[in-house]
Formats: sequence, C-alpha cells, structure tokens
Amino acid sequence: MADMARLTALIEPEAEALGFELVRVKMMPSEAGDGGMALQIMAEDPATGQLVIEQCAALSRRVSDVMDAVEEQGEVLIEGAYHLEVSSPGIDRPLTRPKDFSEWAGHEAKVSLTEKVDGHRNIRGILRGIEGETVTIEDRKAGAIAVLLEQIHSAKLVLTDELIAATKPIDTSGVEDIEEDQEEKADD
Repeated sequence: MADMARLTALIEPEAEALGFELVRVKMMPSEAGDGGMALQIMAEDPATGQLVIEQCAALSRRVSDVMDAVEEQGEVLIEGAYHLEVSSPGIDRPLTRPKDFSEWAGHEAKVSLTEKVDGHRNIRGILRGIEGETVTIEDRKAGAIAVLLEQIHSAKLVLTDELIAATKPIDTSGVEDIEEDQEEKADD
C-alpha cells in the first residue's frame, strides 16, 4: 500500500504552487472496474471552492512529473498499477480539514465515526461547526453530538437545495471559445 503522508508531502507543494488548496489525497479502488487502484487528489481554488478542467489538468501534469522524478530515483511511491485522478471536491464535498467544518457550518452533513459516540457510529444532521478539535453535529434524532476530529472516519456534505444555493456557480467563462476551437479544427 502507499504511504499517504509521503504522497501528500509530494502533492501539496504542487497544488500550492498553482494557488490551490489540497482537500484530500486518497488511494481507492478504480472506478474503471479493472481491479486496479486510483490515486485520487481533490483540490480547490480558494477563490471558487472548485477546480475547472484546465486546473485539474495542470495539477495532474505537475503531480505526474514530480512522482515520475521521485520514482526515477528509485523510490516506489505506490505498489502495483494505479491511475491518477484529479478532481474538484464537488458540491457534496468531503469534509477533511478543520476549516471545512467551520466554513460549511449550517449545512447538512453525514459523518461516519471510527467508534461509537453516545451510541452512534453514523450521524446525519446539521453541522454546527468546530471549536478547537471538537466538531458538533445536530443529529436529527439524537440532538447535538460532539466528536473529536480524530474520531471522524469520514464526513461529507449532503446535497440539499440550501447547499446548492450556497455554492458558487461553476465558472463557465471560455466555454464558447473551446467550442469554437473544436469547430475550427473540425473544419480544417
């Protein structure tokens, strides 16, 4: 298996050099159904909370180059075959950093815990925020539940009308130019 701390240490400076913030680095089964693995990198432009295709491509190239350079020096970063997947976190984004729990307070979230807290391992409700290392979620059934960050296995926002309304629209500037370029190439 891959050393995620080592991969993050290689990837984060590349994201920062492009002006992006790293949201998550994760090894997961490939969605191609080929039994392989995918190195998933989620990042965001702090100005928009997302990445557009060109930004994903730029980060993918930088990460590929740095990983290739390290592996050429003899270090094996990931055992076996894998593919690189760079994406924006999306609207129903994972909550992975302390600031995510603060910035998205007031929205519905699903939280899976590493162990039961107050009899609950899975919590779904309104995220109330974070204070220090403690995240509070207003569970629909159980009321307010406070958990330590280290007790959270995974957390993500739930797609709701309120979340959609609060999310900055995707930047579509330049789309017309892309279509025109493709049309021009088709005419050549």
